[in-house]
Amino acid sequence: MRTCCDDLCAYGDDLCTYSKALKEGIATLAANIKTTIKDEPNDNVRNDVQFEAQLLLSEVLATSRAELIAWPERTLQLTQQAQYRQLIERRARGEPIAYILGRREFWGLSLEVAAATLIPRPDTELVVECALAALPAKRNVLCADLGTGSGAIAAALANERPAWTLIAIERCADAAGVAAANVRRLGLKRMHIVRGDWLRALAPASLDAIVSNPPYVREQDSHLRCGDLRFEPRTALTAGADGLSAIRAIIAQAPTRLRIGGWIAIEHGWNQGASVRRLLQQAGFTEIATHRDLSGHERVSTGIRNSK
Repeated sequence: MRTCCDDLCAYGDDLCTYSKALKEGIATLAANIKTTIKDEPNDNVRNDVQFEAQLLLSEVLATSRAELIAWPERTLQLTQQAQYRQLIERRARGEPIAYILGRREFWGLSLEVAAATLIPRPDTELVVECALAALPAKRNVLCADLGTGSGAIAAALANERPAWTLIAIERCADAAGVAAANVRRLGLKRMHIVRGDWLRALAPASLDAIVSNPPYVREQDSHLRCGDLRFEPRTALTAGADGLSAIRAIIAQAPTRLRIGGWIAIEHGWNQGASVRRLLQQAGFTEIATHRDLSGHERVSTGIRNSK
């Protein structure tokens, strides 16, 4: 792997400008991306590496991308050159930007993330949209977020709906710690972290709603060897041979934990909509629907617990 140590503002160059650092950081990232794809990097790839190089330099300098563009001739200190070099090298090895920075934006919130948590993605915001549309805004809704990870879904709902109470359930101790840190930093007084396995820790007929972005990738899916997925926790990604074992467990437990009329929303793979709808129907849910993401793929299925 070519690294920026070969050409990025040689250590000791006290005249390394923002412009030069960015140019060589972009070149390093582009060169390493080119080794992983067959064709020349396209415009989207070039734009991505430019954005990432700017983001990493902004992090080192504790400044904005706009300042990097406005003042290209300003220079980096020696320690800043070394820090930038290290970050570029980590990204060149494929480590996700979110893990390098330790944060990711979700629903307008800056969330702490770590290697123990999935990286929140835009598709998951559809779960938040569905919940906000389906549930009463001003009533004290008791909602459980299963497999909360960094706490993204629960934090977004708690921030949008101060009257709701969010129970964010997470089995992994390290991930639960990250979620708890986000709760404290964001001041979400009605969001609570609970260690547990899906719904087992909750009382029968206690919930108004359940939301979840559970593992749903097949264990042998080839995508697990690509991109950010290589670095994310496998237990938070995969769920059996067909990717549905976690969803089956949640749907099996949900009817006994939801009150009559309670609502559920589960994120799933683009080709799993029909299977999830069938599981919800078999569990006695009604008003079952599947919602599409921004790419037009079936992404979130919802239903209501009937009176049985």
